[in-house]
Amino acid sequence: MSVKQFEDLIAWQKAQDLAVEIYKHFLQNKDFGYRNQICEAVVSISNNIAEGFDRSSNADFSRFLYISLGSCSEVKSMLYLGNRLDYISIEVKDKLINDSNEVSKIIRGLIKSLYKKN
Repeated sequence: MSVKQFEDLIAWQKAQDLAVEIYKHFLQNKDFGYRNQICEAVVSISNNIAEGFDRSSNADFSRFLYISLGSCSEVKSMLYLGNRLDYISIEVKDKLINDSNEVSKIIRGLIKSLYKKN
């Protein structure tokens, strides 16, 4: 079965799940700069997957997937900072880092699959 729309991609689905979790944990955070930065970064993951999917070539899609990976790393960096600032517990940080790592691995697998098609 071939993927016909970005919503079918596990990478996009997991990135959306991560975004929901991040929003839940930081929705009430009064540090608006921090909150906006982490929320923009996490939304960028799934948005770049979606945007890249509808590009005209695998090379374009791959480029957007790499942007998604960068956003995933930004989220992880912000989670470490959030823990150091006592915005989240170490347990929450560890769970969200693990979720971020899972999304990164899936995106990397998707990138590899694009290169195998060429």
